[in-house]
Amino acid sequence: MEVERATITYTKKGESKTIKVLFNPNRYRLSKANQFAEVAVPGLASPPLQFVRGNVRTLSMQLFFDTYTYNRGEDVRHYTQEVVDLLNIDDKFHAPPICHFNWGKLNFVGVLEKADQQFTMFLPDGTPVRAVVDVTFKEYKENSQKLESSDFAKHYVVRRGDTLSSIAGQKYGDPGLWRHIAEKNRMDDPLALRPGQVLIIPAIA
Repeated sequence: MEVERATITYTKKGESKTIKVLFNPNRYRLSKANQFAEVAVPGLASPPLQFVRGNVRTLSMQLFFDTYTYNRGEDVRHYTQEVVDLLNIDDKFHAPPICHFNWGKLNFVGVLEKADQQFTMFLPDGTPVRAVVDVTFKEYKENSQKLESSDFAKHYVVRRGDTLSSIAGQKYGDPGLWRHIAEKNRMDDPLALRPGQVLIIPAIA
């Protein structure tokens, strides 16, 4: 029985492309967490926690590449770069492509968040022929999410119960970045929010 190969499928310039991994991973990790913010209340021994939002799942694994044994000593970067290029920004959407990682019953839809290459074997001329790439994908749900770039300022309509920290947590993934919003909107009092107020959410580096 032939071993089923894991694949990464994505769309580039309107064309569907598929990357077949050279070797299936020997393990992978699925992670999910919630995000909370500490509310600064004077006089308390420890701050109360405020639920900000749930985070999406992440899929992480290590991919192994060996062209010395199986591909006649070809430069292994020809294969690792295919994976790393999934971090590149699509000119149309100003965001990296949405990927489908498929292996057996695992069908994970997400965007590549991180790729860390490590080259471990070389030919006498320095050509790398063996490598591992640690990858992390962040889940993307087509029916409930919109993939946007943070390169452009956005607007947000304040709702009852919102705080700058909760808005920063929602837009940036980090409640501690609320000062960017306060400064952009020239807010001397970060607690002075009113429902219906339109805030500029600036891009961050």
